[in-house]
Amino acid sequence: MQQLSRPARRALLVVHVAVSVSWLGLTLGLLALGITGYTTGSPDMAGVAYRAMKVFGDWLVLPVALVSLVSGLVLSLRTAWGLARHRWVRLKFWLTLITVLLSVFSLRPGINHLAAQAAAGTPAPDISLVVAPAVATATYLFITAISVLKPWGLTRRGSRLREAQSAEARAGRARRSGIKGASVR
Repeated sequence: MQQLSRPARRALLVVHVAVSVSWLGLTLGLLALGITGYTTGSPDMAGVAYRAMKVFGDWLVLPVALVSLVSGLVLSLRTAWGLARHRWVRLKFWLTLITVLLSVFSLRPGINHLAAQAAAGTPAPDISLVVAPAVATATYLFITAISVLKPWGLTRRGSRLREAQSAEARAGRARRSGIKGASVR
């Protein structure tokens, strides 16, 4: 697959970082609202918190999560990082995919359920709407950390690709230097 041009890569990187940081901020907001709804003694305040969570869940969670996933996938597939060359990239992809799926199939339905209770005037505190955003926030902080630190090195596939590229580069240098029959290590 052809790599992105430098301007395209930079533009997509800015989009990816901005959306990913927005996703982190969104989960912090959901966490604050979930804590408010769970700990308040006022049914009215809990109802407001859960209805606000529904607005975020309906309008922001899925688009932000999908743009983060897709932009990261395109960056990994269309740059030298690759999707399966570095352990941190592979882990980041799987954690992002899992959190997108959990957002769609767990977080949003939980928010919708409590928002419906709040609209009916009977909001019941639910710890799951504190736990889910707390776990998501911790996950996004971890993903951010590995994106910056890039730990753990290459995968087996990445090592094989790097070795093949090194051998190809050595052969090219030998050809350019005019050495005929030079052995390539």
